[in-house]
Amino acid sequence: MLALLAQSPTLAQGSTLLAQDPTLADFGRDPWWLILIKVVFAFIFGAIGTVLGVWFERRLVARMAVRPGPNQVGPFGLLQTLVDGIKGMLKEDLLPRASDKVVFFFAPTISAIFALTALSVIPFGPVVSIFGHQTPLQVTDVPVAVLVILACSAVGVYGIVLGGWASGSTYPLLGGLRSSAQVISYEVAMGLSIVAVFMVAGTMSTSQIVAAQASGARLSLFGWEPSWGYWPGWYALLLLPSFVIFVIAAFGETNRAPFDLPEAESELVAGYMTEYSSIKFLLYMLSEYVAMLTMSAATVTLFLGGWRAPWPISLWDGANSGWWPLLWFLGKVTLMLFLFVWVRATLPRLRYDQFMRFGWKVLLPVNLAWILLLAGGRVAWSGNVESGTRWLLVGGMAVTILLIGLLWPARKPEKQRSVAEQVAARPTGSFPVPPIDLVVPPSPRARRVVAERAPANVAIGSGESGESETATDGRGA
Repeated sequence: MLALLAQSPTLAQGSTLLAQDPTLADFGRDPWWLILIKVVFAFIFGAIGTVLGVWFERRLVARMAVRPGPNQVGPFGLLQTLVDGIKGMLKEDLLPRASDKVVFFFAPTISAIFALTALSVIPFGPVVSIFGHQTPLQVTDVPVAVLVILACSAVGVYGIVLGGWASGSTYPLLGGLRSSAQVISYEVAMGLSIVAVFMVAGTMSTSQIVAAQASGARLSLFGWEPSWGYWPGWYALLLLPSFVIFVIAAFGETNRAPFDLPEAESELVAGYMTEYSSIKFLLYMLSEYVAMLTMSAATVTLFLGGWRAPWPISLWDGANSGWWPLLWFLGKVTLMLFLFVWVRATLPRLRYDQFMRFGWKVLLPVNLAWILLLAGGRVAWSGNVESGTRWLLVGGMAVTILLIGLLWPARKPEKQRSVAEQVAARPTGSFPVPPIDLVVPPSPRARRVVAERAPANVAIGSGESGESETATDGRGA
């Protein structure tokens, strides 16, 4: 595997690009009306993707829960999300008395604008012909396009934080603070996972990263090259640890379950969106689904070959030319959206301390170790390193990782304590705390209902506690 990583072609080494692959020189030459068409296409892709994404999630979660889901409004319930959106816009737009009016109004637009902006550097396809003009199926591209995606994801959280602060309420403020800490924690792991892609592809341009996954690397292990073809080329296979960490971090970046702690309804009512209604609430919902769509498209671009056709469709000569790649790209994005919905319907929400511990104590060390292994492998299998030095580097990296794993402090199991010990360990404060073994007596209404329903020939006696046995048995009434 290390030899494979070291010998993979990079753009810096001058890998051959196919004729339909766009380069950085192809951008900035389009007429204004063509640029406008591509910008409108990206906006429509985000808006329509949100409407269909909500319908897709509701239908899929319903199928997993063995219930029908929306199926009455329109064919297969496709118009249900549209009707819900119109109903939401017609709701009364409430403004809390203690809120900051200006910030409260503009906060949802910040999240929605930056979520849509990230789609501008996503390559939807190769060079195509639009009204006789040859142009890449991408709004724009820059040498640091991947950093643009990260920047939009990071700045979009300002809309959540400002919305929670401007609401003038406790729960929205806690949700906004949670979201900021969440983005800081998981953006570190996401950035390190992208570093592996930069090292192998040799570029930070999204279109060139897709081009670097075109033909793949010749499978060569320790100088032996088999006769059975090429490595598939997708970085999801070549950089599997980075792919897994990036997907996990994408869940944390988009506030999706099981990492939806900024809007946990069991703790914070609705988090940063608690005081919002009408169209501003819909803007927050739009930004969440567009962010999920953008992260799915970024994952496809960085790790799943972008718009290139998967095997065995790639055996067809015309699979990666014309408008067909747009279909493959949409199919891959749909699979990533399915993963988002599947995880939401399967895993329970984490506690906040578990969530932060997982990001800092698991994802970050594993990512650092993987980057160290990847960098050492590329140096060891470069052409300027002798054979003895190469094996010495490999052995040193293996021993280092083994020692880190052996010396890593194990988590001590918590001691099982009795109820009396738990009560004694509670901190004393200025407010009363109910005992742990508290048994709540039935309400007077429940006892009265049981007494009225009891047969006339059954005597309802009272014990020492003043409660009847029949009433005790009827606590659930």
